[in-house]
Amino acid sequence: MSNKVRCLIIGSGPAGYTAAIYASRANLSPVLYEGMEPGGQLTTTTEVENFPGYPDGITGTELMEDLKKQAQRFGADVRSGRATAVDFSVRPLRVTIDNEKVIEADTVIISTGATAKYLGLEDETRYAGQGVSACATCDGFFYRKKKVAVVGGGDTACEEATYLSGLADKVYMIVRKPYLRASRIMQERVMNNPKIEVLFEHNAVGLFGEKGVEGVHLVKRMGEPDEEKRDIAVDGFFLAIGHKPNTDIFKDYIHLDDVGYIKTDSPYTRTNVEGVFACGDVADPIYRQAVTAAGTGCRAAMDAERYLTEKGL
Repeated sequence: MSNKVRCLIIGSGPAGYTAAIYASRANLSPVLYEGMEPGGQLTTTTEVENFPGYPDGITGTELMEDLKKQAQRFGADVRSGRATAVDFSVRPLRVTIDNEKVIEADTVIISTGATAKYLGLEDETRYAGQGVSACATCDGFFYRKKKVAVVGGGDTACEEATYLSGLADKVYMIVRKPYLRASRIMQERVMNNPKIEVLFEHNAVGLFGEKGVEGVHLVKRMGEPDEEKRDIAVDGFFLAIGHKPNTDIFKDYIHLDDVGYIKTDSPYTRTNVEGVFACGDVADPIYRQAVTAAGTGCRAAMDAERYLTEKGL
């Protein structure tokens, strides 16, 4: 079964829905497939207070529903389904949905996002939205004058810990190794910050708390003869061990960086494949915010519209 569209958007979230809004208003008749997680990562966030236009805050699910309705208002065709394969070597471009339906498209906008890496603890799921977070910039505000823990020892973890130290009373960094992997300048910032305590050679093995996170179960020098168990009291548990961009199905065609993020021809959103554009977290290893994702979604739709006009499609 085959369908032909002018603009196909793969993935939802702030980038995908914003791309759909702009593409619809440009009469591109976009079709958007929401993917495995309609609305993207924000749907796992309880309260969003830093997205413009919502002075009283809004839940991530409600925010995404608002963006979806706005896109549909202008005619975007929002569908359930996940892109499982692509063929960008042909024209029109071909995208397979749910391993069975093939969509042919003159332009494709990729907004499949990136997934935060977790430790794999059962408690991470149990306390999702109740003290567990993978974004200090998103959720740090809720931990003013409180104690938090950051897991990780790289630049991202140091940046998150430094950011949180401006809000929280105390920041623990839980680091598996006996050293930080971060750049020297980031290490210095952390080690010279009186609010940050680095717990080297510690593994987080669980969380505890009645109505939310109240502390972390730790094991020092796990597996060694002098292994030691201890608990620390914290109100928030932040994961900073990296993100995995959702780009596996594109790697045979699209240029990716060493981690897997899509490379774009900045300041444009176009990729190395003509007619394919990328927006949101899938092409952003730096900011990863809803508002920046929405901005790139706008740009991707505008880039796609200009491409179609230039090609007379």
